[in-house]
Amino acid sequence: MDSLSSELILKRKAAEESFHDEWSMSTDVSKINVRQHAEACTAPEMRFIKKVLGNLKGRELLDVGCGLGEASVYFALEGATVTSTDLSSGMLHATDSLAKHNGCQVKTHKCDAESLKLDRNTRFDVIYAGNLFHHVNIDSTLKTLTPHLKPGGVLISWDPLKYNPIINIYRRIATNVRTVDEHPLGLRDFKTFKTHFQSVEKKYFWFFTLLVFILMAVFQKRNPNKERFWKAVISEEAAWKPIYSPLEKLDAIVLKILPFLRILCWNVVIICRNPKMP
Repeated sequence: MDSLSSELILKRKAAEESFHDEWSMSTDVSKINVRQHAEACTAPEMRFIKKVLGNLKGRELLDVGCGLGEASVYFALEGATVTSTDLSSGMLHATDSLAKHNGCQVKTHKCDAESLKLDRNTRFDVIYAGNLFHHVNIDSTLKTLTPHLKPGGVLISWDPLKYNPIINIYRRIATNVRTVDEHPLGLRDFKTFKTHFQSVEKKYFWFFTLLVFILMAVFQKRNPNKERFWKAVISEEAAWKPIYSPLEKLDAIVLKILPFLRILCWNVVIICRNPKMP
């Protein structure tokens, strides 16, 4: 890697760290409902992930890019032994505070996803990455993560997709709540996952259900630069359920009949098993 590339990578990571430090300082973690974050009807990705993972009691779980710690703490409450990593000291402090507020413990570790700095013999049953891969070099991150997966373990992640024109309009507007280097996933990125794992499965979310966000922006006239819509839709679950639930059922039917529409969804969960030997 040349010096210019190294410098750009360092600048990218520094910008990400600063952005997430500021985010953590603006959040009161005592107001976060951890179970709602994972179990709300408007949190379909987490509901699906919990279903895939099943019973977590006694399992070792690594949460990469843990953010405020909602998922880390939820997994700990479900019985997992959780190690939470993030490049932001502020986010790790928030995760510690959220765990204490919920009467559980997680182990925090400051690092970036492309350089975990964990003992080479440390292995996990589950590696979870929520909204991580669209912030990092996917190939480098997978090379870093796979050696830390136990035999029979699973790497499970979810991230936004790049193709939906409505979401892309939102991205152009909501510049204050996003980092400039974000790169939502595309078809080429799926191939990268397949170069590292023998088994890669995908599940898509938010097609007709995207109407909820249109209603927030157009009819409620809410400013996407002043709040994170994807967080608000979870905390306001009760208000959106009458609209969201029938649309979710419609998504399930239409995306099964017309699978080519899946790529126009907002988010994708990726389930990876059986790492390929280097």
